[in-house]
Amino acid sequence: MPENSMDKPNIVTCAAPVNIAVIKYWGKRNEELILPINSSLSVTLHQDQLKTTTTVASSRSFQEDRIWLNGKEEDITHQRLQSCLREIRRLARKRRNDGDPGLDSTGLSHKVHICSVNNFPTAAGLASSAAGFACLVYTLARVFGVEGELSGIARQGSGSACRSMYGGFVQWIMGKKDDGKDSLAQQVEPETHWPELRILVLVASAERKPIGSTSGMQTSVETSCLLKHRAESVVPSRMAEMIEAVQRKDFTAFAELTMKDSNQFHATCLDTYPPIFYLSSVSQQVISLVHRYNRHYGETRVAYTFDAGPNAVIFTLQQHVPEFVQLIQHFFPSDTNGGQFIKGLPVNSASISEDLKQAIGLEPMPKGISYIISTKAGPGPCVVEDPTQHLLGSDGFPKKTE
Repeated sequence: MPENSMDKPNIVTCAAPVNIAVIKYWGKRNEELILPINSSLSVTLHQDQLKTTTTVASSRSFQEDRIWLNGKEEDITHQRLQSCLREIRRLARKRRNDGDPGLDSTGLSHKVHICSVNNFPTAAGLASSAAGFACLVYTLARVFGVEGELSGIARQGSGSACRSMYGGFVQWIMGKKDDGKDSLAQQVEPETHWPELRILVLVASAERKPIGSTSGMQTSVETSCLLKHRAESVVPSRMAEMIEAVQRKDFTAFAELTMKDSNQFHATCLDTYPPIFYLSSVSQQVISLVHRYNRHYGETRVAYTFDAGPNAVIFTLQQHVPEFVQLIQHFFPSDTNGGQFIKGLPVNSASISEDLKQAIGLEPMPKGISYIISTKAGPGPCVVEDPTQHLLGSDGFPKKTE
């Protein structure tokens, strides 16, 4: 007997990007709905370099919902996963009850198998949860036939995930309502807006963060006076200035706001009691190097930002990338040869003058940086059409990797 086609799983695969906040989100006013104490703004990174890929299969033969992350089965009962699954299913039922003729309602009661992989180290301060939950919500929405505004659902998985639902430059509007219906992400400009902008992720360490951001930010909300001042008196005007800098492609304004906001975020971590240290000695060396580089040229050519971890994310314009990468290789000498040290978009070689080396004047830190990911702004989530890219086989279980 041929296999009953009713039992063949419906399989969809999508990919979603990482985003890097330039105006930081730190602190919630509602823990359960993940509502922030301030608005934030980020740049979506290109999926050719950094992405999460997720396959969701639904079938009436599945006994329960299950999830595999980076090859390992995880607990599907995790509260934030459940929030996303529940919301997508609720919207799908609502569409059916509203009599949407385009919706195949047979699959609404089916259980799902979810398989997700990142092409970058998880939990190393590279916003893996943002890409992960954005990808989960986007893929589930495709499987269950849900359309429209999805960033509010992604937000309930991981706050910054709402910003990964769009490409380019994205703001997360904090909203005012208690139910969070107005706490949503919105694209400020698409990824094509500023083609000269380049992003370098300097991976200082691929270890797990000492303090996860969820517990870290709640301690900050409870104990940091600076955080309250930041949310109420600093961020609102910074958001307006940052949006204007992005729209005008004013690199100097964009870069200075980015660095100041990163520094203030880490100051609130120090103002937390007990204090939280995310920056390492390598991070501090990168900060010094950037300021000395800019001072040498008498203009702001390069900016840094750090999330809840030691990796630096560098923003600069395309013409400065070769020299700055060469500078990093000089002051953070690595065992790996040039090819493996730089991943992603190719970087032309450049020489650096003795004059510049002396102006920087720092002691080299061997092996301080593991590698550089060279990338740029990129698009939001997308469906992966090629069925050979599915992470789940036709039986709905993870494919065996050789």
